[in-house]
Amino acid sequence: MEKKKCPQCKNFILKTSPTCLYCGRPNKFITKEYVNKKWNKDNNQSVFDHILINKYLVFILFLIFTIVIIIFS
Repeated sequence: MEKKKCPQCKNFILKTSPTCLYCGRPNKFITKEYVNKKWNKDNNQSVFDHILINKYLVFILFLIFTIVIIIFS
């Protein structure tokens, strides 16, 4: 069976074990795919919300600007 070093206590543990036998640290494998999946989901949502808010803000400012021009003309 393959072993790896525990990042916390530096002892060798099996890759399939749920926790380190020496210090009790969870043995979760956080892969690049997992991180990208988690962060891209959050970032895409916040970027979309940010763009949507900016479009409405620009539209409202443009509308107010045109109304002010019409009133004072």
